[in-house]
Amino acid sequence: MKKLGSIFLLFICVGFVLVSCSADDDATNDPVDQTPLEAAAFLNVSYGDNPQQVYDIYLPAGRTSTNTKTIILVHGGGWTEGDKTDMDGFIDLIQANHPEHAVVNVNYVLANASLGIPAFPNQFLDLVTIVEKLTAEKEELQITSEFGMIGTSAGAHLSLMYDSVYDDNDQVKFVADIVGPTDFTDPFYQDNPLFPLALAAFVDESQYPDGTNYAEATSPVFNINGNTSPTAMFYGNQDPLVPLTNGNLLEEKLTDAQITNSYTIYDGGHGDWGAADYINLQTQISEYINDFLPID
Repeated sequence: MKKLGSIFLLFICVGFVLVSCSADDDATNDPVDQTPLEAAAFLNVSYGDNPQQVYDIYLPAGRTSTNTKTIILVHGGGWTEGDKTDMDGFIDLIQANHPEHAVVNVNYVLANASLGIPAFPNQFLDLVTIVEKLTAEKEELQITSEFGMIGTSAGAHLSLMYDSVYDDNDQVKFVADIVGPTDFTDPFYQDNPLFPLALAAFVDESQYPDGTNYAEATSPVFNINGNTSPTAMFYGNQDPLVPLTNGNLLEEKLTDAQITNSYTIYDGGHGDWGAADYINLQTQISEYINDFLPID
């Protein structure tokens, strides 16, 4: 009886092994789902504890983690106001002309002097966190870890600073700078008696080394280096907020550093230009996307 029991147990074990092998073979031969992904949009994705730390992401149909590159939009508003909805027009532009690219439209924590919330380097670090999150989730999102940045006014300043100072892995491939402040040592700012107070309110001095020249440390023109990306610049010749000298010096510094750049000056103020000028701006940005963030 014991012998029969042993034979029965051996039979069960052999059967289990055969069934397992068969199941493994079936799993190995299961067809891989190669159906292209549909377009998707996720709004107000959180990247931090502050309610303002959110972004919208628009993912194209047919995206893959080896081919789909992302354009990050950064709004302006003097570092103290503004919202990602201000950049919605760029979403439409990109989706119409570059439908294979993903788009991320970001908010960052706005500076508030009365609440003791500074702009720098916090807003630069918000962009760091966003890029790190997108990179960590590239397989889930089916995007690559290559980015372009389009910023307006303060958002252009933040984009330029992120690219030159914080993009250690050279993930940003171009920056479109639309009326971005670039040089806080410019007499336009320095001669304003209120500027020192504003700069002091904007800077968290505890996050910089002692003796830091904050006007230089937060100015893109003083931070250009070999990792700085190709830059398209757009400025107005009657801008009451950002002097043309800021654009002129940025072009000079980029050229001296042998960084690919283009510089366009329009008739008008802080982005209030003619329809033909905006078409020209859009065309140039599209060329930068094609040249420096192409879909292979």
